[in-house]
Amino acid sequence: MTAGVGNIVFMDDIFMTKNKLTRIGFPKNQGLYDSDKEHDSCGVGLIADINNEASHDIVHKGLAMLCNLEHRGAVGADPKAGDGSGILIQIPHNFFAKKIKDINLPEKNNYGVGVFFIKKDPEIKEGIFKLVEKICDKENVPFLGWRECPTYGDELGWSVKPTIPFVYHLFVGKPENIDNQDDWERKIYVLRQSIDKAVSEMGDKYYDQFYIPSFSSRTILYKGMVLSDQVGTVGNQLGFFEDLSDPLIESSFALIHQRFSTNTFPTWSLAQPFRMLCHNGEINTVRGNINWMNARHSILKSEKFKNDIDKIWPIIKEGQSDSASFDNALELLVHGGYSIAEAMLIMIPEAWQNNHLLDEKLRSFYEFHAPLMEPWDGPANIAFTDGKQIGALLDRNGLRPARYLLTNDNKLVFASEMGLIPVDESTIISKWRLQPGKMLLIDLDKKSIVSDEEIKKEISEKNDWKKLVQLSQVNIENIPETKNTVRIKNTLPQLKLMQAFGYTQEDEGFLMNPMAHTAMEAIGSMGTDTPVSALSRKSKLLYTYFKQNFAQVTNPPIDPIREEIVMSLFNYIGERGNILDIESKDPSTCIKVKQPILKEQDINKIIDFSKNNSETFKVDEIEITFNKQEKNESIGSKIEEICIASEQSVINGSNIIILTDINVSEKDIALPALLVTSAVHHHLIRKGLRTSVGLIIETAEAREIHHFCCLAGYGADAISPWLALRRASELAKELGEEAQDNFIKASGKGMLKVMSKMGISTYQSYCGAQIFDAIGLSSTLINKYFTGTSSKVEGINVDEIERETTNRHKKAFENLPALDNMLEVGGEYALRLRGEEHVWNSDTVRDLQHAVRSDSFSTYENYAKQINDQDKKLMTLRGLFKFKKPESYGRSKIDIDQVEDAKEIVKRFATGAMSYGSISREAHTNLAIAMNRIGGKSNTGEGGEEVDRYKPMDNGDSMRSAIKQVASGRFGVTAEYLSNSDMIQIKMAQGAKPGEGGQLPGHKVDETIAKVRYSTPGVGLISPPPHHDIYSIEDLAQLIYDLKNANPEAAISVKLVSEVGVGTVAAGVSKAKADHLTISGFEGGTGASPLTSIKHAGSPWEIGLAETHQTLVLNGLRSRIAVQVDGGLRTGRDVVIGALLGADEFGFSTAPLIASGCIMMRKCHLNTCPVGIATQDKELRKLFNGQPEHVVNYFFFVAEEVRKLMADLGFKNFNEMVGETDVLDTNEAIDHWKAEGLDFEKLFYKPQSWDGEDSFNSKIQEHDIYDILDRKLIDDSLPAIENRFPVKINTKINNTDRSTGTMLSHMVVKKYGHSGLPDDTINIQLKGTAGQSFGAFLAKGVTLDLEGEGNDYVAKGISGGRITIRPPEESLIIPEKSMIVGNTVLYGAIEGECYFRGISGERFAVRNSGATAVVEGAGDHCCEYMTGGIIVVLGKVGRNFGAGMSGGIAYVLDEDESLNDLYNPQMVELETISESKDNIKDEFLDNHLFNDAARLEKLITNHLHYTNSKTAEKIINNFSSYLKKFKKVMPIEYKRVLEENLEKDKIENNFEKVG
Repeated sequence: MTAGVGNIVFMDDIFMTKNKLTRIGFPKNQGLYDSDKEHDSCGVGLIADINNEASHDIVHKGLAMLCNLEHRGAVGADPKAGDGSGILIQIPHNFFAKKIKDINLPEKNNYGVGVFFIKKDPEIKEGIFKLVEKICDKENVPFLGWRECPTYGDELGWSVKPTIPFVYHLFVGKPENIDNQDDWERKIYVLRQSIDKAVSEMGDKYYDQFYIPSFSSRTILYKGMVLSDQVGTVGNQLGFFEDLSDPLIESSFALIHQRFSTNTFPTWSLAQPFRMLCHNGEINTVRGNINWMNARHSILKSEKFKNDIDKIWPIIKEGQSDSASFDNALELLVHGGYSIAEAMLIMIPEAWQNNHLLDEKLRSFYEFHAPLMEPWDGPANIAFTDGKQIGALLDRNGLRPARYLLTNDNKLVFASEMGLIPVDESTIISKWRLQPGKMLLIDLDKKSIVSDEEIKKEISEKNDWKKLVQLSQVNIENIPETKNTVRIKNTLPQLKLMQAFGYTQEDEGFLMNPMAHTAMEAIGSMGTDTPVSALSRKSKLLYTYFKQNFAQVTNPPIDPIREEIVMSLFNYIGERGNILDIESKDPSTCIKVKQPILKEQDINKIIDFSKNNSETFKVDEIEITFNKQEKNESIGSKIEEICIASEQSVINGSNIIILTDINVSEKDIALPALLVTSAVHHHLIRKGLRTSVGLIIETAEAREIHHFCCLAGYGADAISPWLALRRASELAKELGEEAQDNFIKASGKGMLKVMSKMGISTYQSYCGAQIFDAIGLSSTLINKYFTGTSSKVEGINVDEIERETTNRHKKAFENLPALDNMLEVGGEYALRLRGEEHVWNSDTVRDLQHAVRSDSFSTYENYAKQINDQDKKLMTLRGLFKFKKPESYGRSKIDIDQVEDAKEIVKRFATGAMSYGSISREAHTNLAIAMNRIGGKSNTGEGGEEVDRYKPMDNGDSMRSAIKQVASGRFGVTAEYLSNSDMIQIKMAQGAKPGEGGQLPGHKVDETIAKVRYSTPGVGLISPPPHHDIYSIEDLAQLIYDLKNANPEAAISVKLVSEVGVGTVAAGVSKAKADHLTISGFEGGTGASPLTSIKHAGSPWEIGLAETHQTLVLNGLRSRIAVQVDGGLRTGRDVVIGALLGADEFGFSTAPLIASGCIMMRKCHLNTCPVGIATQDKELRKLFNGQPEHVVNYFFFVAEEVRKLMADLGFKNFNEMVGETDVLDTNEAIDHWKAEGLDFEKLFYKPQSWDGEDSFNSKIQEHDIYDILDRKLIDDSLPAIENRFPVKINTKINNTDRSTGTMLSHMVVKKYGHSGLPDDTINIQLKGTAGQSFGAFLAKGVTLDLEGEGNDYVAKGISGGRITIRPPEESLIIPEKSMIVGNTVLYGAIEGECYFRGISGERFAVRNSGATAVVEGAGDHCCEYMTGGIIVVLGKVGRNFGAGMSGGIAYVLDEDESLNDLYNPQMVELETISESKDNIKDEFLDNHLFNDAARLEKLITNHLHYTNSKTAEKIINNFSSYLKKFKKVMPIEYKRVLEENLEKDKIENNFEKVG
């Protein structure tokens, strides 16, 4: 029964049923949609009174901060439905004491408040209330009652209202036997976990929408699926939570969060903050982190929890977000006895392994805890609190913005950007940022800020960590060499062994040989056109069924070469220890390895070590072979046996298990190493034993980087590829032992690259993280052996794997004369006789070229038939599709004359993004002319475009590419370039190498390409991975906004690569206001790429496209965005299938190149293309004989084939066909033993459209570019734009004014081109805090003079303008010690000047091509990838200065001589500067080899003039003495080229330098 008193409700009785977890608010998984693949990103903030004085003002300002973070959130199809917002504050005791009259509320901190979300159903609410009271009684926690939290939902969106839950506050009293506040918090935690578990057992009816946002005696959370201005009342708008408008709601801090999710489903539980934190970022390793947490169950013991430890399981529930999972783990550590600061540093350690400047005691702290808790790896700006302390931490890479200010009345404001609330500048005493791996902490009890140094000093001195490391860890390098040098005594001939494990000639020649000789992985080009393993008639290893995941949009990849300081291959083999052993009383023993690939002698050392330390260390070897012939063993039964043996081995005390196939024989067949590794790993996780043992896989099967990555991803702590290492020694005999070292080094580099593609920095985090999708494996197999892996296309089971394995093994021992002395050819990477099938072979290439050159449609049909008909040889997933008869879906065959005309269909076609530089001008312009003739679109790629191509040719043709690509390199991306586009495409990834950057070698950078890319001829160019201004969904939204401002008439496109989960990313891209979206299949890619990426990253476009379409339809977003598909499209049938799966448009790359003359030599990366396409060699380019007519013919042939199929299927109009998956079926007639299990039901799923929504692009995306500051600036600048009259403008600016100056610059370059206006024609004086991308793509003649500060991306792509930023005169800050601009300033800058009086954040001047800038300090990675321009830093810099810097120069004031330890010496060197005047002629004054003193003095004088900098004044007044303290940073290759050019000029002009 229910008895209510006022707002307090008392309950009794409970009932319980069984239940499974559901993700609240999400639709059920359907088709290819999977709620587990949802992502979110966001803006975070906190405001705190360091004196710990609670006030309503803090809460009010927290809500105001939320409102000004609105642009970091998003809305979907329902304009009043946000992705979630919230605020975490202290429990407002005075408020509750006044409002709740019916019970005697205990004193402050002596009671706890739980916030409950309950489905709006009175029966459900009553049942839960009864249950909660009973559990309180069981746990001896006094139940005080319920309070209904008043809410106002009228302003919420129509999609949210049906999901609004009951919101109740539960009050419980502190038991008398608890004195300590931390013990009380721990008891509440146990109570909450007990309640949650009990409600889940009541069944779905009760657990659906049930959630406890917070339960604490210190803090309370108000959050929900509301817009940022709907959380609490702000101004005249009523908020959802009525409490928050009451003046008695007081707190000394507020944690706030604005969420940007990839979905639009109202999911109340995923709104942030969570109980202890709010997170902006993405935990990339969360699957592995959850697995490892589950694996700790058996060893987790705690003096704090005592017998309550079992009540809190599961620590992390399945189906939560990465942030919620992190929050759960953090709670465990904090309630287990760690301080919140210590727990955060254990979970997100800074990059300590390669940091030689780190304090040794702190290093030992990290090293001791490394085996106890693997890093939660990924970009993270986390604000956190336990109610006693409040703080924030930035991840090791610093890939999230985090700024804060401090006032003279001890208030601190921290957020993703500055300017969220107005703060009187005359009260601000400091402006700073969180740096990578650093922590900000406020101790509310001590009423003070604790610096990062103080926090880490206290923690590092808490224990003798170095001694504990020595007790618990043994470095494998310190274990003595063994007398027994030969471990493996297998007597089989090596050739037989290699044949039994499926080695091919290509494995040796293409993969292993370069690894053994050069310590580098092999490079290839032109993508892949072989069948996926599930379709191949060849015997395939299990690894090949797995595709590597990679980062795109929701999190950034990393550059493992230029940013190796954050990367690590260290791992620990053995027992991981009890993370809740706070006093470190029982340290476990493990072996530390620098990298995971072990030699034979390493295994011997481990075994010998165990024999010599048998009391503390035990190694068990388990054979992984099965004998079918004599023992009738099967793979399934043998793996089951091995799993049980492994479990027993751990119970018996083994610290390390070695799974080994060294005794393979003719009768004993090796089990697939990946299958058995994953099976054992997951079995031990399920038994709670995995952290008690290290797992080494010793196998002859693994020999390439993808194999090693798969084994690591599914649980191998270390790998010993014994046969591959032996063969590497033989392939490079002349190198001796170095051959194996090279092979291991190449493997390590390759693994780092694969890890970094997913944004993972450490092998320890990657191990067990399962960063893969499967294609063509059955869900039965996946669920049993690879739990948690996605497989969207059902396929083979363990029986087929056994058949494949057995056949391969038997074949090795058959006496076939042809194979007696040789391996099979392979044919994966190049077309080979008796090798793997390729789509592009001599017949298809010949027929296509003959068809387009002779304008013969019948020859084209012959070509198309060879590709489309896959009855005999399956090549693609779509080869298994068939079209149903039109009568079965309510249509009938029509006459072709009724079908949409070919000239309309070809307008949907585009050529792929092939950069000028990777292909010749002749090939590039040939494609552009052809596409412009037919009304389609060509794509510049990321190499820029020559200006002469913007003007029509004399004959009316145009060489202008309609699509201008903006990639991570930003080569040639000027304001003029963007203004000359119909579409601007943001390249997030490319099919051949998703998640990676690229490199254009110096020999390909001739004068023309250098001019287009704003670089130096002969100097190589590096294209970084996309992690600078597109490292999260809200940052992508900002770039889309920048580009829409740069050309309001152009459509903005985002290019993604197909992978499982790409659909949810696509939904986020649509919500980020993209007009167009490209889904690229893994088959495509014309450029150079590591072979590992070409073969093993990404998935077929059929999967990615279908998932994208389905998810967009489910979200009600499909009609607002055009979807294009590319990557291996070759025929009209491909186009029709693409349309049926959901594509509006179609991209082609390889086929039009073949039509232009390409003969598929696959040597594009060598500059030796024999037909003049993929080369910059002047003589080879003369061989190009392609004509626009050939490409035009090809596309019209494709369109005519499309029309024939449309007529057969009964479609008159192309749009009618888009998304009509019910037309498709699986072709049962194809006879293929592996394909029998393939199931495309999920691909062909057709979701229900929203009312009024089309399943094709029919609406225009609404961009917020109308009521903006630039519109006013344009109006005020009309005299200058129209007549070149100078204008001066004064205006205020705030953080919501983003991309200021960008649209104005578009108006300038549209009329005057890149040359713009005379200097300072438009002078704009601004005051305030500028929003993101201040001055992006600023044109010549425009000056932005800001008194205030900037956020991230200031001067992005600046194209000749001038920007000056200085603090307000009244500010109390010390400018040279305070932040003035954010991260990634001057990214891709082309030309112009910038003067910043203050310090910048991370990645200052990244990819600067030609701008000049002066700043008074900079963070990590300054001048990264710079190719031109001049940077002057009048203060300290961070680590990794000049990484990847190939051009331009930098001057750094190095007063403490720390630059030697901070710069990256890979590509630059440091020089001192002489005061002597360089006596050279005028034409060499700008040469970066000379004139340093005069140049530096001039720039610092400019800085003084524009910013009134005291630092500049001091230097200029003492220039001679300061000059000695400057270091010049000079790129080595750039210097060489400049010297060579100088020598060349001397010879040509007979010029001799005087003096």
